[in-house]
Amino acid sequence: MPELPEVETIKRGLTKFILNKKIVQVEVFEGKSVKNGELTSVVGAIIIGLRRFGKALVIDLDNGISLMVHLRMTGQLIWRGKENYAAGHPSENFMAELPNKQTRVLLKFEDGVLYFNDQRKFGFFKILKTSEVEEDEFIKKLAKEPWKMEVNELYDKCQRHAKAPIKAVLLDQTIICGLGNIYADEALFFAKVHPATKAGTLSEKQVALILEGAREVMQASIDSGGSTMATYVKADGTRGDYLEKFAKVFRRDGQPCPRCGTIIEKIRVAGRGTHICPECQK
Repeated sequence: MPELPEVETIKRGLTKFILNKKIVQVEVFEGKSVKNGELTSVVGAIIIGLRRFGKALVIDLDNGISLMVHLRMTGQLIWRGKENYAAGHPSENFMAELPNKQTRVLLKFEDGVLYFNDQRKFGFFKILKTSEVEEDEFIKKLAKEPWKMEVNELYDKCQRHAKAPIKAVLLDQTIICGLGNIYADEALFFAKVHPATKAGTLSEKQVALILEGAREVMQASIDSGGSTMATYVKADGTRGDYLEKFAKVFRRDGQPCPRCGTIIEKIRVAGRGTHICPECQK
């Protein structure tokens, strides 16, 4: 599943290709990929904006309708026009003739087509009134993102989930929004906190470092175009380089810690593969 920096990268990239363009035709090849209405309601509408709420992309139209798009695990948004661009789970679809058997939805514009492909059918388009987007159940339950959250807010939430491991707290989108496995591991390494530490035992200073780390590692990822972890690429089909250039522990097991030289280990915390330095994060 994409993490916040990957979806932000996709939003910025697709804005260049579909903003201010009119949808002239739609086709739905998989009914379960469209929720909450008929996609024909967007025909004739012009895209006036793209927004991101956590890991969800929202496309606003000039007729008062918005499309929420969630790529989930294997979703792809592929633009075909004078130039070809792709965002999402990389596969042969990026270069294949489309539509194909994995195409679930297409939006046709006057100068190109946006295809939504999804191998596992977990992703979706959801039709919403623009005025009601922020009241949608999926979006309404999202907590603040790291940049908007104060230290005391996160500390209070850690106290309310005192017995939970801090990694589980960071992955809970109703507590803090946008962190997935990659950035939770990186933020905890930044703060020198073991992922299995009970949230209620953390000091406010430790929580402040975790929040600072989350902001720094996620911003670095956005600036580099997202992670390179064989799942998400930039909107033009090129890969981000966060893991190669900036990740300190994620997918670095067996390598020396960049801070102390101890070999990085992979363990399991909160049901997730987790990367730590056993010396820095005791």
